[in-house]
Formats: sequence, structure tokens, C-alpha cells
Amino acid sequence: MSDQDQPTPPPRRFTARLDLRQGSVDMSHGSGGRAMAQLIEQLFRRHLDNPWLAAGNDQACVLPPPGRLAVSTDGHVVAPLFFPGGDIGSLAVHGTVNDIAMAGARPLYLTASFILEEGLPLADLDRIVASMAAAAAAAGVSVIAGDTKVVERGHGDGCFISTTGIGVIPDGITISGERAVPGDAILVSGYLGDHGVAILSRRENLGFETEITSDSMALHDLVAAMLAAVPDLHCLRDPTRGGLATSLNELALQSGVGMQIREAALPVRPAVAAACELLGLDPLYVANEGKLIAICPAPQAATLLAAMRAHPKGRDAAIIGEVVADPHHFVQMETRFGGQRIVDWLAGEQLPRIC
Repeated sequence: MSDQDQPTPPPRRFTARLDLRQGSVDMSHGSGGRAMAQLIEQLFRRHLDNPWLAAGNDQACVLPPPGRLAVSTDGHVVAPLFFPGGDIGSLAVHGTVNDIAMAGARPLYLTASFILEEGLPLADLDRIVASMAAAAAAAGVSVIAGDTKVVERGHGDGCFISTTGIGVIPDGITISGERAVPGDAILVSGYLGDHGVAILSRRENLGFETEITSDSMALHDLVAAMLAAVPDLHCLRDPTRGGLATSLNELALQSGVGMQIREAALPVRPAVAAACELLGLDPLYVANEGKLIAICPAPQAATLLAAMRAHPKGRDAAIIGEVVADPHHFVQMETRFGGQRIVDWLAGEQLPRIC
């Protein structure tokens, strides 16, 4: 982009400083007045600054890149706001970047909307936005537009973040949930359930500790390596809410097929399995924030697996099953004991406020 395409930022307006150590969000920070402008300038812009955001307009104007655009939007309501391996700020970036990446797209831009609760410590908000900025920089994306609202104490649980992402899909790439066909191989990029168990370990009413950390990370670079090895990827999906089981049921329904997986092939850490057994949970339904499901033609599965394992974000990848013909679109699992189990849709919410 040339200099003339970038907006000119307005001058800095405030000499008084926010008290980021002792201060907290109050209703004036959502009023549209001086306090809100000061919050945006001294906290949000300090971390997320770029020419589009700094211009201070109600929108960002960008040149459309060549290729097809991928657009996704997501809301993030995790509790607690900070957890082992991440926080709501980095999670908001990773979640939306990964939704874009599941189309084979290179992420370009994000927009972000913050719903802040009155009383949220400014130190916590500063930490969240700093984490968001670091995650965006690591993913190579800019937060180019945003919005801030404040709700009364007791109405917002600290902070909610909604993000929209825009990316570009290279020519010749067609990845979609309806492309799975019988005979395709099913792969996952690594251990399942880490994010959900990491969140559980910080829930106040559980008193349960584990060394497991969230797997929250951006996966677009892993996807790029996979596409370089196997351009004819049929489906990609990040198994977030509802975990692997729900994502496979979604893909089976979209493609009009069945899925057959093998319990012995599923990568689950012993600590995650133990935590789930203790709490009566099934790791197949526990949320992930840095893993993906890939479906590709069976003859290319070994090549894809090797490419995934060669990448740091896919070193624990595994082939877990295959796509089968099934008019009922069931997901079934061969158990460790040689039996068959239906892996149905998640009924209800196994872990609330997880992402």
C-alpha cells in the first residue's frame, strides 16, 4: 500500500494520563465523551496502533486484495478472563484468525468490539489489549477498526469481545465442509481438550489444579504448510465449542456422509483424560482453540501427516479415521475394546463460557 492510501492520524489530544494501576472502567468510558476518547487513545491505540485505527474514523478503508475474500465474525465470552496459556485478548485473535484459516485463507485484517463492565480494573483491560496486540502482530494481522461500550456493574462479567476477520483465499484452493467423500482420511493436528481443561483448572468453584495449558494459537501458518504439501484438502475445521465430536457431526451432515474414527488413535493427554474422568466429561466434546481437523483423499493422507508433523503446531498430528458412506450421517467410533459407539451431537452445554 502506498503512502497516499494510508489515512493520516489526528494529533494526540490528552496530556492527563489514565491510572492503569488503580483505575477501573466506569460508565463515562462508554459515554462517547472525553473519558471514552482518552481510554481509546491511551489504552487501545497505545497497543493496537496502525494508520487505519489511528485515523479515528467510523470505518477503515482498505484496498481489496486479489483473490476471493473470506470473512468471519465471532464473539468471545470466556470465564475467567485469564487462564493458563492465554486470555480473552489473545483468544479473540486466534479464534477469528483460525475461522478464516479453515478456508485456506491468509488473514489480513480484524475489527474488534469490546463490551466492558463497569468496575473492570484498567490494569486488566490493559493486559487484555496488550495480549490481543501481541497475538495480532504474531499472526500478521492489523486491528483496523473497533468499538467500545460500557454496561452497568453486574451486567457484563468483566469483558466480552467480538471480532470480525477478513482474509484472502489463494486461487485454486477450495476447502469447504461439504467436500468430504467416502474413503477420505480424517486427521487432527494434535492433542485434544487442552483448552477446556485449562479453563476448568481456573474455575473458582472447582478447586482443581493441572499443568495443562490452553492450546490457543493461530493456525494459518500450519494450514499454509499443509496446502503446500496437499493442495487438494477437502475440509478443514477448528473443533472449538463442542469439541471434535460436534465438529465431525457438522461435517458429516454438510457432506452427507458418515465418519468412522478409532478411539486408540485419538491424541489425548493423560492429564486431560484423568481430569475429564474425574469430572464426568468426555474429551471428545471438550473445546480446543489451537487444533484443527483435516479431511483429504486417502492416498495423500501420509503426505499430509508428514507435513503437519514437520510444523511446530502439528507435531502431534494423527490420522484418526475415515469418511464412510452412511445415509444417516452418523459419526461412529471403534472403542479400545473393539466395539462400536455412536458419537452423537453434544446435547446441552458441557462447559459453559469456554471461548
